[in-house]
Amino acid sequence: MNRIYLDNAATTSLDPLVLEAMMPFLTEKFGNPSSIYSYGRETRMAIEQARKSVAKIVNAHPAEIFFTSGGTESSNTAIFSAVRDLGCKHIITSEIEHHAVSHAVEYLINAGKAAVSYVKLLPNGHIDLEDLEKLLSESSVKTLVTLMHANNEIGNMLDIHAVGNLCNLYNAVFHSDTVQTVGHLPFDLRNTPVHFITASAHKFHGPKGVGILYINENMRIQPFIHGGGQERNMRAGTENIYGIVGLAKALEIATAGFEADRTSIHSLKLYMYEALKKNIPGINFNGDVFEKSLYTILNVSFPVSEKSEMLLFNLDIHHICASGGSACASGADQGSHVIRAINTDPNQIAIRFSFSKHNTTEEIDRVVAMLKRLI
Repeated sequence: MNRIYLDNAATTSLDPLVLEAMMPFLTEKFGNPSSIYSYGRETRMAIEQARKSVAKIVNAHPAEIFFTSGGTESSNTAIFSAVRDLGCKHIITSEIEHHAVSHAVEYLINAGKAAVSYVKLLPNGHIDLEDLEKLLSESSVKTLVTLMHANNEIGNMLDIHAVGNLCNLYNAVFHSDTVQTVGHLPFDLRNTPVHFITASAHKFHGPKGVGILYINENMRIQPFIHGGGQERNMRAGTENIYGIVGLAKALEIATAGFEADRTSIHSLKLYMYEALKKNIPGINFNGDVFEKSLYTILNVSFPVSEKSEMLLFNLDIHHICASGGSACASGADQGSHVIRAINTDPNQIAIRFSFSKHNTTEEIDRVVAMLKRLI
């Protein structure tokens, strides 16, 4: 039986065209980009070409794009730099951020480097913008606002322009974790009031272990890894060339297919929503499912019963991959901090289904039939 993969918010399959673009740099083009001979120069050129390509797609300047190991490093760097280098003594965030953000914030609070305020959430899981403005207006010190663009568990979308405008009004620094949206939605950073955004290639059919950090040209921060002149003296260490080439290629492919992919994936989400509602009584959907929501994610709460307690495990046995929360926190399953923050009903089990351009309605039919059987 073929595996059905509905956990694309955790990671996506590598596009064969991306692998093809990476292969020369895994084989004959192995020069160190810091070397001055031609072997080194050709890999240096590949990195800078990738940077230009990414910058053009998100409408930023190439000097604002830094290659990292992924979303976690990028978010950590933005948050630590805002406190260390930009004088932020107060952080405003939410209780439904990815752990790459929330754990970094907790570390700074515990170290006595900053104070934290948690913005209120509306019942549907959206950020309360009135409360955000209240917190900003009451802050007497330089503030960092760190709020994600699309929630990785429930898909809720932040109005990044509204938040950015508030940050500008109160002279705050704005970082947005955009890991779930870069490669899925168009960006125009020259016309978006944000200081830092992040991306991870493996969320849009690129390789794992490579990402980007966008740093607005008006932000002056110190190097985040010391020991060499790479990434314009900001991030020392020999570059992940094949990863960087793969990221740029994956973003190029994703951008070319934006409209078609969005339409087909959104229709799959709607199809599954309708099929679940029709076939399984007592279910609920978490977050703002179809209004301000990412088209790739559907989070479903099933009633607790003896059968549903082992639901993820049983789906896995039947070759169906889904998630109970953030894959980055899997292992000892503590349940989802996001679901706890917006849904206090203990008699429900939340499962996230997340889609890609490779999923089909036939797969959804099989999953819904299996859920019906298991529950």
